[in-house]
Amino acid sequence: MAKVKKKRVGFVIDMTPMVDILFLLLIFFMFTAKFKSEADSAQKFLIKRPQTTADTTKIPDVDLAIIKIAISKTGNDTSYHYEVTDFENRKEIWTRCEGKIPNDSLFTAMGGPRPQINVGKNLDLLNLLIRNTMLVRNSTKFAIDADKGLDWRWVNNAMDKLRLNLATTFNYVTDKKGQ
Repeated sequence: MAKVKKKRVGFVIDMTPMVDILFLLLIFFMFTAKFKSEADSAQKFLIKRPQTTADTTKIPDVDLAIIKIAISKTGNDTSYHYEVTDFENRKEIWTRCEGKIPNDSLFTAMGGPRPQINVGKNLDLLNLLIRNTMLVRNSTKFAIDADKGLDWRWVNNAMDKLRLNLATTFNYVTDKKGQ
């Protein structure tokens, strides 16, 4: 006699214990996980920033070299001008640069007897003037006098040339507030 097979009925799995185990595992991993400490996430290098002060004193009148960055009156041309206040130092610096300074670039600034060199856009000449200034008298102070409507890259290029010649301390000429 043939046995009657019972019809197979699908099986049912209770999901409650699986969800409980899942949450227990999740809680276990959350409590045992080690996160990065502050020491691990700290930078692996150190940036040494220069110290600055809000110096409101006037720039010195002697032993000073000024890099002037000016926009022409038409507003379409920008150029560097280099001036040294001390006569003997200026004479020696100019002599060391002989042949490299164009004859038409030396002029006297309006309102002052001190001659300046119109460097134009020639950063190599500016670098040579700064280097010779440091060689003639390494205690010379530097100042940058720039037009306020100037693109920042002009000032940045001048600072790069100062930094290249180890003249990392300089004054930035500004007007007093309210003037």
